[in-house]
Amino acid sequence: MYLPYLLPADPLREVSIAGVLLVYVLLVLLATKYIYHALRSLGLDHNVAVYYNRKVIHVLAGGVVALLVPHIFSSPLIPTLFALGLAVLTYIPHRTGRLMYWFQVRDNMYEVNFCIAWALGLLVLWLLLGSPYYAVVPLAFMSFGDAVTGVIRNTIYRRRTKSWVGNLGMALVTSVIGLYYAGYIGLAAAVLASIVEHFEIPPLLDDNALITLVSVVTLLVSRLAGFL
Repeated sequence: MYLPYLLPADPLREVSIAGVLLVYVLLVLLATKYIYHALRSLGLDHNVAVYYNRKVIHVLAGGVVALLVPHIFSSPLIPTLFALGLAVLTYIPHRTGRLMYWFQVRDNMYEVNFCIAWALGLLVLWLLLGSPYYAVVPLAFMSFGDAVTGVIRNTIYRRRTKSWVGNLGMALVTSVIGLYYAGYIGLAAAVLASIVEHFEIPPLLDDNALITLVSVVTLLVSRLAGFL
C-alpha cells in the first residue's frame, strides 16, 4: 500500500482547487435544470428528461473531474473527501423529501451511490497501485461508459431499462479509455465493466457500484499476477 500518497503535497492549494471543482459541479447540477425544462418543452416525458440529465451529470461532473484528477492532485485524499461530501449533498434531498426533481427520482438514490463509488474507487486504486492514472479508470468507465449506455437506452426505449445494445455502446467507449490508461488490462476491465453494467442488485449494488467494483478488482488482480 502506497500510504505516502495519502497526504497531499500542498494541502491548501489542493483544497482550493477542489473548491473550484465543487463550484463547477454545482453549476453543472444547476445547468441541468434548464436542460430539463428545455427537454420537457420538446415534448419529452418527465422520466426521460430526468434520465438524460443524469447522464449529462455523469459526463460533465463525474467524467471531466475524473480526467483532471491525475493532473491537479498529488493525493487521493482531498478529491475523495469532496466526492463523499457530494454524496451527502445528494442524499439530503432524499432524506428531506425535497428532491432536485430535474435529475433525482424517488425510486432510487443511485446518484448518491455514484459519488461514493467514485470516491472509493479513486482512493483504493491510488493507494494500492500508486498511480492516479490507474485510479481514474473505473471512474471514467462509470462516468462516460454508463452515460453512453444510458443515452442509447433512453433514446430507444424512453425509460430506464437494461439492453445489450446499450452495453455494446458502453464497451466501445470504455475500451478506448481502458487501453489508453492501462493497456490490455484496461481493455479487459472495460469489457467486464460493460457486461456487469447490465445487472443490478438493489438497493446497494447498482450498476455504478458494480462497474467500479469489477474494474477495481480486475486491476488489483492483474497487479498481483504481475500483468500490470
